[in-house]
Amino acid sequence: MDLPTQPAQDAAAYEGWRQVVAKYQRPDARKSIWQLINSFGGLFLCWVVMYFSLNIGYWLTLLLAIPAAGFAVRIFIIQHDCGHGSFFKSRKANDSTGVVCSLITLTPYKYWRKSHAIHHAHHAELEERGVGDVWTMTVDEYLAAPWWKKVAYRVFRHPLFLFGVAPGINFLILERFPIEVKKEWRNGERESVLYTNLALLGLFTLFMVWVGVGAVLAIFLPTFLIAAAAGTWLFYVQHQFERTYWEHTPEWDYTLAAMHGSSYYRLPKLLQWFTGNIGFHHIHHLSPRIPNYNLERCHAENPIMQRVVQLTLWSSFKTTSLALWDEKKQRLVTFKEALQYRTALTQNAG
Repeated sequence: MDLPTQPAQDAAAYEGWRQVVAKYQRPDARKSIWQLINSFGGLFLCWVVMYFSLNIGYWLTLLLAIPAAGFAVRIFIIQHDCGHGSFFKSRKANDSTGVVCSLITLTPYKYWRKSHAIHHAHHAELEERGVGDVWTMTVDEYLAAPWWKKVAYRVFRHPLFLFGVAPGINFLILERFPIEVKKEWRNGERESVLYTNLALLGLFTLFMVWVGVGAVLAIFLPTFLIAAAAGTWLFYVQHQFERTYWEHTPEWDYTLAAMHGSSYYRLPKLLQWFTGNIGFHHIHHLSPRIPNYNLERCHAENPIMQRVVQLTLWSSFKTTSLALWDEKKQRLVTFKEALQYRTALTQNAG
């Protein structure tokens, strides 16, 4: 991965960022509406072609599920922007659009909006892990954990589970239940799960009556599973890289969490389009009110926004072996490195 040549050591290096981002925070209704048209239109077109492809061969249907999943990811980014109030100027327009998107993403809008807001408020804060983030243990926590927790953590962090099994479990099953809803959450988070489930039940029943159960499952399942895996990968790689940022609450800093704890994921243009510019994740964390279609311009026009870790598609694959936060080295390390650390401690103690 590419690192900044002179990485900033403190938040003072980004002084003035609020003034920089201000002009990019204004939504453009025309761009937003066009994104809705080309995203929903592209997905529905893919589904229609996938339906007719069933008469040719399921291999073609599965192949078409890849661009369909890309459009589904793009719709999730729209829902994501709506949750931050950045897609339209009107809160009502944002919420209405977000609810419609949730029927494609299978993610209850208000429930997800709250947990994601917590992620933004406490990202990279060691004492606030657990809501809206990827399970991450420190080296010391892992070494002190009982054997069953170590096994569970190793299984969870294995790429086959994290990107192959977990996404389907999360979006198809866990999102159907308000597991993380707290008593103090009183903005319809619990209800959004119920209403989303009822709406999905009605829609899928209608589709199954219309085209048949087999066709619906053959078209929708691969689309959602591929999209869920891609979305999980994006969220992972934007925060789980070697020189990321984690800090204890007293020293935790919002600016550093955004600029050092989030990467610039430089993707090929086509993938950047399908992922709604979410690769400019450092800017998004710095200012969630910037619409996705303004993120690239903010990055390109302001050198202050370029002082971050940059990941390419190739270098991002190397992050899959990272698993534990080493507080002494201030970086993510592999399980092997953690065990070497334990061995060294034992030898020194001897």
